[in-house]
Amino acid sequence: MARIFSSSGIVYSFNIFIILLISQAIAQPDFLYHFCEYEKGNYTINSTYQANLNHLLSILPSDDGNGYGFFNLSYGNSSDKVFSIGLCRGDAKPDLCRSCLVNATQLLPRLCPDQKAAVGWYDYCMLRYSNRSMYGVKESSQVFYMANGQNVSSNVDGFFEDLRTLLDELKNRAAAGDSLLKFATKNATAPGFRTLYGLAQCTPDLSQQQCNNCLDDMFAFIPKCCEAKIGGRVVSRSCNFRYETYLFYEYTADAPPTSPSLLSPTVSPPPPTSTNTTSTQGKESNTSTTVIVAVASSAGALAVVLIIAACVFLRLKKAKQKDETRPLYETVEEIESAESLQYNFETIRVATDNFSEANKLGQGGFGPVYRGRLSDGQDIAVKRLSRGSGQGDMEFKNEVLLVAKLQHRNLVRLLGFCLEGNERLLVYEFVPNASLDHFIFDPSKRANLDWERRYKIIAGIARGLLYLHEDSRLRIIHRDLKASNILLDDELHPKISDFGMARLFVVDQTQGNTSRIVGTYGYMAPEYAMHGQFSVKSDIFSFGVLLLEIVSGQKNNCFRNGERVEDLSSYAWRNWREGTALNVADPLVRLSSGSDITRCIHIALLCVQENVADRPTMNTLVLMLNSNSLSLPVPSEPAFFMHSNVRSDVSLASDLYSRAAESDHSKSESVQASANEASITELYPR
Repeated sequence: MARIFSSSGIVYSFNIFIILLISQAIAQPDFLYHFCEYEKGNYTINSTYQANLNHLLSILPSDDGNGYGFFNLSYGNSSDKVFSIGLCRGDAKPDLCRSCLVNATQLLPRLCPDQKAAVGWYDYCMLRYSNRSMYGVKESSQVFYMANGQNVSSNVDGFFEDLRTLLDELKNRAAAGDSLLKFATKNATAPGFRTLYGLAQCTPDLSQQQCNNCLDDMFAFIPKCCEAKIGGRVVSRSCNFRYETYLFYEYTADAPPTSPSLLSPTVSPPPPTSTNTTSTQGKESNTSTTVIVAVASSAGALAVVLIIAACVFLRLKKAKQKDETRPLYETVEEIESAESLQYNFETIRVATDNFSEANKLGQGGFGPVYRGRLSDGQDIAVKRLSRGSGQGDMEFKNEVLLVAKLQHRNLVRLLGFCLEGNERLLVYEFVPNASLDHFIFDPSKRANLDWERRYKIIAGIARGLLYLHEDSRLRIIHRDLKASNILLDDELHPKISDFGMARLFVVDQTQGNTSRIVGTYGYMAPEYAMHGQFSVKSDIFSFGVLLLEIVSGQKNNCFRNGERVEDLSSYAWRNWREGTALNVADPLVRLSSGSDITRCIHIALLCVQENVADRPTMNTLVLMLNSNSLSLPVPSEPAFFMHSNVRSDVSLASDLYSRAAESDHSKSESVQASANEASITELYPR
């Protein structure tokens, strides 16, 4: 009995080995793009939600959809209910459609292993699942796009005029489809006797107007996506289009299917790239039994392995050759805007009492900020984009992209947004004590900030920046860190706000360059103000200036000190060098803890050094702030040291502007700057 068990175990183990070998060799192809929707939340492994999701994905490819390649299924109850949508391209044959969805249902949960919501796109299908219903909802704010690598060789304007005409007709034909299929293909003649081929599709749950609007949204990306390119595509959850100068779809695709049984579940050919090894007849042991019998002897096992290896090699070689015949494509951009909890405009209007002046908290660089209260009693802060502000549009997009993905106690939390008509709103948690500048620069309020509170504010800002620079999913440079962008909650804990100036960094990127300078002079690092070079060390410089302001209670402006006119950094440097660093401190806290204050001034001077390499990282700064035993290096002279030259704030800004322009004279674009703490954002994407 024991010998039989041992023999079976060997055969079973070898069987598993063969299956794993096949699975690894013939894996699902990569998505064109996929997105794990982190803001929708996570599920727990082995939870009811995961079980419901697995069940739903197992039955979706075998469902007949609506007979035209559209699948809308849900499973479960209450908060564990899972919703899914599958959409095949209108010209996809039944077996190709099912194969594509099988691959998607197996790959997407692996790429987003514990996310409640995710979406993935192949050439021939899209798969979505979520913890909320998606049926009948137009979602075109989140897109990816791709462009053909070849440029239009001549008459670019004529080419794109013909393309616009073609796309408009495709849009009208697709939108006019019924609740079963909204899909259209067509070709047209372009300059130089070229033929343009186009395709447009909406999910059929959209109304005609929704489909029209969705495709209009996609067409708006053409200048950004495909300028001067002979082909391209723009894809969202609810609609997509593509155009090429070669035939990329089934030529007869315009004709609707003849029968709703087009995707009949009885037709079940094995998907070409599926890793499923179960019998299509539903008998769970059939395939396994076949493999076990085939590998029962060592000679047979070796033969099977060699045959499988040869088949896999030939198949992968054929696939590679097929890929090499396709036109070269370049991914232009991935996610265009983040999706978060979307608010209805009427809800925000009521919450802010129709954006009344009494609820106005302040005026930002892109528009006003209002206090509001939702019907459930929750207080919110609403940023309302100025309608004529191109700068505001850019800041809005950046903040939605970045803030929605960030969670930290020292960052202001984005609750949601509103995109309705001309309105662009961001909904934040309400932070009751306004911004740090209202306290630290106000003689009466500053008295409420003893040294202990100021030190906690400094430490909190440092932890928030450390998260942005090193610990978050993204590497982020704020680029406009200043007192007015630090909010204080009811317990005076700091929260970094206003990420409109932020720049996304990939993991291995340490520095960027721009010819458009944005931010606030006085807080700007010299390499950024003069040359457009920015890095995490640019934020370190701003943090140093902010630290000096918190310690002194004074703005980093030029001021007269006897016969001298100095800025705060040079004043602190001179006093530190002369051994009188406590002169920099606010008299209200000077006697509280002299050694800690002197140490903070020392740390601030390390941050504002002109040489980028000499400035510490945020990780090192947090250690310096938390440990008095850690020895500090000797700082060098701060950047923009003023000596005894007498210059006003405005002349200082003008001088910096001139120096920046002179240092970058080879660039045709002028440098933008702002004096007196008025932020400027560039009009175009950075």
